[in-house]
Formats: sequence, C-alpha cells, structure tokens
Amino acid sequence: MLNPLDRFSGGTLLFFLTFCNACSMGWFGYDQGVFSGVIIAEDFIEHFPETKRANVNGITSSCFSLGAFIGCLVAFTYGDKVGRKKTITFGQICNIIGAILQVAAFHLPMLIVGRIINGFGMGMTSSTCPVYQAECTKARMRGKLVVIGSLTNTFCYMLASWMNYALYFSSGPYQWRFPLAFQLIFPLFVIPIIVFLPESPRWLILQDRSDEALLVISRLWGKNLSIDDEEVRAEHASIIKTLEEERAAYVPVKQVLTFRDPGQNFRRLLLSMGTQLMQQFTGVNALGYYLPTILKDYIGFSGTISRLLVACNATSYLGAAFLCLILIDLVGRRRLMLWGSISAGTAYLIASICLKVSETKQKREMGIVTTSMFFFYYVCYGTSYAKVPWVYNSEVNSLGWRTRGAALATATNWMGGFIVTQFTKTGVNNLHWKFYLMFAIFVYSYFPIVYLLYPETCSRTLEDIDLIFTEYKGVIVVGPGKKELTQRSRPQYFIEKEKERVREGEKLVRDMHDAIPKTSSNHIEVEGKA
Repeated sequence: MLNPLDRFSGGTLLFFLTFCNACSMGWFGYDQGVFSGVIIAEDFIEHFPETKRANVNGITSSCFSLGAFIGCLVAFTYGDKVGRKKTITFGQICNIIGAILQVAAFHLPMLIVGRIINGFGMGMTSSTCPVYQAECTKARMRGKLVVIGSLTNTFCYMLASWMNYALYFSSGPYQWRFPLAFQLIFPLFVIPIIVFLPESPRWLILQDRSDEALLVISRLWGKNLSIDDEEVRAEHASIIKTLEEERAAYVPVKQVLTFRDPGQNFRRLLLSMGTQLMQQFTGVNALGYYLPTILKDYIGFSGTISRLLVACNATSYLGAAFLCLILIDLVGRRRLMLWGSISAGTAYLIASICLKVSETKQKREMGIVTTSMFFFYYVCYGTSYAKVPWVYNSEVNSLGWRTRGAALATATNWMGGFIVTQFTKTGVNNLHWKFYLMFAIFVYSYFPIVYLLYPETCSRTLEDIDLIFTEYKGVIVVGPGKKELTQRSRPQYFIEKEKERVREGEKLVRDMHDAIPKTSSNHIEVEGKA
C-alpha cells in the first residue's frame, strides 16, 4: 500500500505524530469538559428526569471513568502484543461508537452504555498516546511534546466550556445533543493519519524487529538521515543493550510484585500510578464536572454567570498549561509537583474557610473569594499535576513494562476520577465546606511524598531512567550520594554510562548480524510500506 508519509522524516514526521497524539488527547479533554454543561441542560433533564437524584446524576457522569478504567486494563493486557498504533486506533473506533450512542440516546440506559463505551476507548488512547509519543522522541524534546498532547487536552476542555456557555442561550435537544455530536470531529483528523505513521522503534525492538526499528529511528531523529548516521546507530545500540540487560535480569511476576527484581519494576509502577492518583485526588474532576452546579447552587451565582465563569476559568487554565509547556523541561518534574502541592492545597484551604464563613455572614463577598480561589487552584493545577503525571508515567517504567505501567497508571487515574465524580455531589450536599478542606489535606500531603520518593526524570534518556533504578536501590531519593537522582540537568555519570552502553550495544548488533545471513537493506520493510 502506498504510504503518503514515507517521504517525510525528521521534524515533519514528528509533527504528524505529535498532531495525531494531540488530537487523541484533545478528545479526552473535550469529553471531560462537555458533560458538565450537558447534565444541567433543561432539555436533558426533561429527557432524563432520573438525573435529578444525586446518585443517578453521579453514575451518569462517572460511568465514563469506569469504562475508561476497563479500557486501560485491556491496554495493559494487549498493548505490548498489538503495538501502540493498533491500540490507539481501536480506542478511537470505540470512542466513535460510544459518541454516536450518546447523541442518539432516547433513554438513560442507552446514554450510560454510550458513555461507558466512549470511556473504554478513551482509556485505551489516553494510556497509550503519551507512551507512543515518548518512545518516538529525543530526550531533550520529550517532556515538551508529551505536554503538547496534554495541552491540547486543556484547550479542548476550554472549547467545551465555552460551547456550554454559548448553548445555554439555545433550547431543545440541540442544547445538549450538538456538543455530544461535536466530538466526532476528532477521529476525522486522527484515523487517516495514524494508519500511515511508523510504529514506535522501542516497541519494534521489543518484538525483535531490530532492522525496522533502525530505519524508523533514522526517520524520526532527523531529516533524511541515513541508517548509518552515528547518532541513529548510537540510539539504536543503546536501546538494544538496555533491552538485552532487561531480558537477562528477567524474573517472574511474583518476584516483581515482592520487590525482588533488579530493575525495581514494581516500585516504578507504584510511582507512575502514584502520580495519577495524586492528580485525581487534587479534586480536579470534583470541580470539572460540577463547577457550574457548585457556583449556581452553593455560591449563589445565576446560571448565566456560572457558565461564563466556568468558561473564563477554562481559559485561564489553558494559559497555565502553556506555562507548564515552558517549565516542564526548564525546572523539572519534581519541582513542579512540589509547587503544585503547596499552591493548590492553599487554594483549597482558603476556599473552604470562605465557604465556612459564608454560612453565617458575607455570603456574596465570601462567594467571590471562593470563586477566585477555584480560579487560582486551576492555575496551580495547570502548571503541575495537570501535565506532569502524563509525562512522568510515560518515562519512569522500563521498556518491558512501559505500556503495562502506563496503562495501570492511567487506570488509576480513571478509577480515581470515577470515585471523586461519583461522590462529589453527595459530598458537597453533606460536608459543605469540609469537602474542600478534605482536598486541601490530600494535596498538602503530596509534598513529602514527592520530595522523598520521586526521582527526577527531566533531561534523562529513557535508558538513563533504567539506570536510576538498577544502580540506586533505596526508595528515598534525597540524601548523601544521591544528588544525581534529584538534579534537573543530566548527570555526568549518566552520560558516561550511555557511552559505555552504546559501545556494548554496537558490539551486540555486530554479533547479531554475524550470526545471521547477510540481507540486502532493500528487503527491510516498515509497517505501512509495501
């Protein structure tokens, strides 16, 4: 089959890959934002009066996250078998089916089934896209390009918020069916491109398709680079050597789960899952799905002003996400998470105090301060826990566990989202200001966790990160002799180890070629190229 992308390499090819991943993550963000307006639309409530009950309202919103959790588990089971591209493509198809069912829904069970299928597909794509991006990108650009996907997520969340505000002035089924239908525009960009993109070179090497991986690296690493280019050969050799060491150190899953494998895969898995758990229990979905309701019913703003404030908040959130794009590789992952722990926790603390005061006096004044704290929270969250976990869990796991680790981490995110979304309305009804104080305590507790347990991954190659866990055995990352684990710049020791790894990898490649008959480079085929 003729592949129209075969003639592209370097930055152009990377643009198409990043664009495809960004659109997939953008669909994820749009779905997060759109339903907060749909569920309070008058015509929606007339069609589905059951949603007036808090528990039914909660499950209608949160079933999307439940479906996504199951999708992540499927990606965990089959992702390494079928590859990054096929996992994303299948997820997109499920998204299409789920979206159509929601748009056409004439009773609540049909709507819920559509949201579960939509969520299932979103779980597969959201767990795989950051890994696919990270595995196809050089270390110095990896953080920024993964964040671009998450940035598109935020942009589409903002788009959904403004659409909800605009449609507030309309009436009838159009008010909620149109925004649910609009999401079908995303696969029109993703599916025609992804079928022609190359597979991840690290996944190809994992499948013992080394020659194809070398050709893909040459296309991704620069414009019109030869497979004999020194940098291409070095990257190829480094990946092969790391995989060879990983396979040599293979231990059964039981030993992995009891922390007895040399690569510390279970510890790495817990770290990646931990970032996503922290993200959800900052309470972002508690505000994301219910902020219009909270502003209207508990703070006292009109429906029009509530929706306008949500849209304005989403716009400032997008600005914070752009700031994160600049900072992610400039200051590192750890510092952004530490900043987010202090600042977002403080925003919740002040908001909860104001809501407490507003119960007896100065309701309007305290409502304004509370709203400003929600705005401030989104700025703090947007520069920290909104983006860093997606980067971190795409980096921290070993090659053999990267897809499974990212899938379990994303499953943790979705299950956390399900729990938070399901119980937010009930929690606000019963706990009032204490509900936000609870999140303040959660977020403050993340500071010592990140400071003590999370190594820096900024400016490291994915193979450098393997070195962190094979040569530094303690779970505490601060202390004497551990500067390399927390500094932002790439440690000199890691640079020297990479040179050694490249030399050994090149020798391994030569030995592999000496052991098999010589074949012409013309026989090398890349997926999608006949």
